Amino acid sequence: MTPDPLEAARAALKASDFTRGLALAEARLAEAPEDSESLYIAAVAARYLARHAEAAAFLARLHAAQPEYGRAWQEEGHLATALGQPDKAIAAYARAVRFNPALSASWRELARLQQAAGRLPEAQAALSQLQRLQSLPPELLAVTNHLHEGRIARAEAICRRYLKAHPKDVEAMRLLAKIGQDLGILDDADFLLESAVAFAPDNIQLRLDYIDVLRRRQKFEAAHKEAEALLARDPENPLFQSRLAIESMQTGDYDRAFALFDAVLAKLPSDSATLTSKGHALKTIGNQPDAVTAYQAATKARPDHGDAWYALANLKTYRFEAQEIAAMQVQLARPDLAFMDRVHLAFALAKALEDEGDYEASFHHYDEGNRLKRTQTRYRAEAMSAEMTAQRTHCTADLFARNAGHGYPAPDPIFILGLPRAGSTLLEQILASHSQIDGTLELPNILALAHRLRGRTPGASQYPQCLQELTADQLARFGEDFIAETRIHRGKAPYFIDKMPNNFRHIGLIQLILPNAKIIDARRAPMDCCFSGFKQLFAEGQEFTYGLTEIGRYYADYVALMDHWQTVLPGRVLQVNHEDVLEDLEGQTRRMLDYLGLPFEPACLDFHKTARAVRTASSEQVRRPLNRDGQNAWRPYEPWLDDLKTALGPLYLADNMG
Repeated sequence: MTPDPLEAARAALKASDFTRGLALAEARLAEAPEDSESLYIAAVAARYLARHAEAAAFLARLHAAQPEYGRAWQEEGHLATALGQPDKAIAAYARAVRFNPALSASWRELARLQQAAGRLPEAQAALSQLQRLQSLPPELLAVTNHLHEGRIARAEAICRRYLKAHPKDVEAMRLLAKIGQDLGILDDADFLLESAVAFAPDNIQLRLDYIDVLRRRQKFEAAHKEAEALLARDPENPLFQSRLAIESMQTGDYDRAFALFDAVLAKLPSDSATLTSKGHALKTIGNQPDAVTAYQAATKARPDHGDAWYALANLKTYRFEAQEIAAMQVQLARPDLAFMDRVHLAFALAKALEDEGDYEASFHHYDEGNRLKRTQTRYRAEAMSAEMTAQRTHCTADLFARNAGHGYPAPDPIFILGLPRAGSTLLEQILASHSQIDGTLELPNILALAHRLRGRTPGASQYPQCLQELTADQLARFGEDFIAETRIHRGKAPYFIDKMPNNFRHIGLIQLILPNAKIIDARRAPMDCCFSGFKQLFAEGQEFTYGLTEIGRYYADYVALMDHWQTVLPGRVLQVNHEDVLEDLEGQTRRMLDYLGLPFEPACLDFHKTARAVRTASSEQVRRPLNRDGQNAWRPYEPWLDDLKTALGPLYLADNMG
């Protein structure tokens, strides 16, 4: 058997045979120039051989290939130390532990160098982190390392094995919860962290993680309560103030949020994360001028802060100045730019160049941003198609006939669903301007119920076929639970909107548990809808939007499934075409209200004057009178959209006959 050259190179380093290690790594790089492990070994070997320029060149290539590889930045710190550059070493070690907090050597060197530089509080903090790592069992240190280097399956296996032997170890529970969050298994993460906090109520990191998972599950009141308790421990702590500001924003207490953001900024006036969060809050309540000021301040405080650049672009109405475009281009040219900063900046620059009319360059950056996001996802179009086919197979007219009269009878919910970027926020704003309808959020409750019904066996989902077996009592309880769990998001109106677009995949479940709910299918022309989704960087979910083929297939599957629902549940779903709303706002508004059984109110036509928090990407657009800015926005990009046309197939041809 031919020995693995990388294993041989590692063995050579371990034996201090750096010349051989470098030669083996270089031989591998001749075949695979971007192989990260070979670049890392080559950099280490070159440093030990005092070939510092070569080591720096290997590291530059490694940073370009994996900008968030913690060990690469640790090696950058070692090289800077060897060259007598302590400030550069401190910066490199700090970046190393940011990307992988399990790197003991980086914390040790940070403590030593910061102490030598007279930065005593920072040195003490680094020493505390080192001592914490040294106190961890070796298994949990390995879990932390695997987790931050992307080996999630390995991390999970070790963590579960350790937790089985040590069921009350709160750090193991915290790490397994972190793995669950990374995998999107939020209910398990919630349970683990709730239990861990009960075991160790004074563990601050546990409490911070617990607040995060509560927010991601949209348990906003619970998250707010936890954040209040945290701030009560240390009312002047800027981290605790910032966390409570974010949770206050989620519960609609914007006055409290702004007071807390301002308290943080009084201590840390250049904190880019707080400036950006404050901008998001200002945008949500419709104060665009001050939101722009906050975002711009964040980009000045940290020019590589991609989140703030993208926040400006995501206002949709903001036009970048030439110097801002140049600043983004400078940041994107950096090989060491962090992954999500690169993603955010790619989408932001694409929007800026679109506004400038440079469509080829704009498409290049949209395409690159989406390509980067695809590397993060586990989305497979084939699996999604199979999921929607299963809905058509198992959710039959007979199923609904057999369950007629079952479920919870409340008429309160109005589900607006479909694809993102299809005009659903506009429909919500129109209807939420009615005195008897509350607008809420994109509520996760139906998706969470569907997830629970799938069962816990990987690759063996019991949903939707299990819908055939649910009893009348179960259906009624699920419906009643939905009404109870969503109560927190409502005002005093008798009806409320759930605008989660992905609920279209679960209309059968909705019909069974809430047979009197109303369902509106917000539909937009395929090319406009799909390309708008491709241009949008979503906060989470909607992974099908990160490729032209993927989003085209998803749209085609969506249309097929909606046709099925119309067949087996005739008259239950009202389809509202975005183009029809643009053509006849009053006619489509009356049509929706007739379907809902509500009287017409003129305020619905003045939807842009309705004062309410809007958290979706369309927040600024629905605060302006109706316009056609988004129609045919794909046309200038047509030379690069063949993959989308192919994926849409007959839907593209039918929509573009003329």
